[in-house]
Amino acid sequence: MGAAGVQPRLQGPIPSSRTAPVVFVVDDDISVRESLELLIRQESLSVEAFASAQEFLVHPRPRRPSCLILDISLPGLSGLDLQKRIAVERPDMPIIFITGYGDVPKTVQAMKAGAVEFLPKPLTDSVVLNAVRNALERSRTILAHEDEIRDLQARYTVLTPREREVMHLVASGLPNKIVGSELGISEITVKAHRGRVMEKMKAQSLADLVKMASRLRQVRTQESRRAGAALPPGPR
Repeated sequence: MGAAGVQPRLQGPIPSSRTAPVVFVVDDDISVRESLELLIRQESLSVEAFASAQEFLVHPRPRRPSCLILDISLPGLSGLDLQKRIAVERPDMPIIFITGYGDVPKTVQAMKAGAVEFLPKPLTDSVVLNAVRNALERSRTILAHEDEIRDLQARYTVLTPREREVMHLVASGLPNKIVGSELGISEITVKAHRGRVMEKMKAQSLADLVKMASRLRQVRTQESRRAGAALPPGPR
């Protein structure tokens, strides 16, 4: 790999080891692994390299910003097979595939499965570093979104069953009087429930509450789809 065009590394506060980003490298070619390790460490980034997908899978992978530089043509468990595992277990870990010139069909398959970048061999330092920066930023964004969803779900769990009913009806646009009619309670009681919902969910306005309800519905839909995809096919 050549060093031409490498951008100077960014200066700033050093993050703690628990939040510092890490770059994983999986390639059976030791020269590629060592070159990538040296290049990435020069950017003051943590890097961990592995010779096979199996070796990578048994290694602990803490939840922090990360990306995976992955050879698409690995012996044993292939890069495409590993991509499928990562998509389920760690969707916050973007994959940068490195490919040979004869890997076009595999590249297309990996792209359809969500790979963020493809780097042809021989690798160029500046291109690798740019891809790593973009992938780590994407990982940070995904992790931040996941944290927001977890916080939202935690707030939702403290609502009583009645408060959840009120929340969803109010968020759907129904006025208090109609909500009360739907639930068989008075308008005053609806207002009391609504106030507690706003407080517990930390919603600053009705618009806030509508957004929260919408995000919770989206999460439930996504979880249902993943659960359905994970089920084995039924008998024919």
